[in-house]
Amino acid sequence: MKSHVTIHCKNIQLESILQEKDNQRAVIICHPHPLYGGNMDNPVVMTIAESFFEKGFTTLRFNFRGTCNSTGMFDDGNGEQEDVKAVMSWLNEQGYKKISLAGYSFGARMNALVVSKGCEIEDHVMVSPPVGFMSFDDIEKMPSTGLIVTGSNDEIAPSDLVQDHIHRWRIAPSYQIVEDCDHFYSGCLGKLKIVLTDYLFEK
Repeated sequence: MKSHVTIHCKNIQLESILQEKDNQRAVIICHPHPLYGGNMDNPVVMTIAESFFEKGFTTLRFNFRGTCNSTGMFDDGNGEQEDVKAVMSWLNEQGYKKISLAGYSFGARMNALVVSKGCEIEDHVMVSPPVGFMSFDDIEKMPSTGLIVTGSNDEIAPSDLVQDHIHRWRIAPSYQIVEDCDHFYSGCLGKLKIVLTDYLFEK
């Protein structure tokens, strides 16, 4: 069942879409940079949500503050981290005990910041973390990260630079490079879904 819900982060109202499965596993999917047109209806975000839902997860995607019908203003990544934590708290209140985070581009960075600060999660999936566009030097550790994906032609998340960060974080996720794919997964959403589905098969 899919439903529109409003989640509160202090005085901010976050526009969200919840698609439920009958279990306690849920994933929050975070969208790309709102100042560059990113929102929860982005095709990559939708592909991530679809992949998780088909593998038995309740999915929740939402618009960061100041995006579409979410109130407030863009906060340069500071308030957006609070948005992620507010959505996690809301899911906990609904009875979901196993919560994963998945993010694309800017959304991957917001999740990474939350995870690096010790927020307990079940799993962490990063799709094209924008290490070539935004500094990730402030992120020293990345626990619970199970999958990182980027494209071979992604100039925002260059595969070699992503690999350097994986080494720096001293983690061993499944690291997948989608061939002939740019940052927007143009013509490659099917390939991305296969990567996600294969990874989630064991979950």
